[in-house]
Amino acid sequence: MTVLFEDNHLIAVFKKSGQTVQPEPGKPLSLDDEIKLYIKKKYNKPGAVYLGVIHRIDMPVSGIVIFAKTSKALTRMNEIFHDREVQKTYRCIVEGQPKLKKGSLVHWLRQDPVKNFTKAFESKVSNAVEARLSFEVLKSIKGKSLLEIHLETGRKHQIRAQLSAMGCPILGDVKYGASKPNPDQSIALQSFSLAFIHPVKNEPVYIDLSSSPAQIQLH
Repeated sequence: MTVLFEDNHLIAVFKKSGQTVQPEPGKPLSLDDEIKLYIKKKYNKPGAVYLGVIHRIDMPVSGIVIFAKTSKALTRMNEIFHDREVQKTYRCIVEGQPKLKKGSLVHWLRQDPVKNFTKAFESKVSNAVEARLSFEVLKSIKGKSLLEIHLETGRKHQIRAQLSAMGCPILGDVKYGASKPNPDQSIALQSFSLAFIHPVKNEPVYIDLSSSPAQIQLH
């Protein structure tokens, strides 16, 4: 496990593709359990370790996930995420190339919980929520493009559904239109950076994968 940021209140780690954030029956060791083991061993803590789940990313997605080490930090971070006071940046590799170097996408998303699928519509429809993001093409080669994504809303499968609707599905994401799966069943989507004001220290916090060998790259 790679720890990207840690203090007395928060811990941010790198989640591998295929790992769940919280325990699920029949799944490998979750990130939640892995961090608890790490804290218990590092600080020689007796009994149960407190760890608050602040947010999640999909199982086939990799990247930064942040947890709270205190209840005070969890309460405040939940407020920060709810009020959209966190700047979330993702990077992904998509099939094809967007028509614009930079752009914004606005869709209405409707979820199908039975199929665990989100449908994107160009205009408002019933039982749907508005979703907004902006993107920038960082590199294009051999029919693929590396994009940087800035989320304005945080909807389930938002990036996957909106990029698919744009005609550029994420590499390996066959659920949303990719031509084939990746050998390891991952999808080329990564939580690349998080920026927010610390819930206790009231200081800016910026965490990214710019120096990490695990960041996705287009070759």
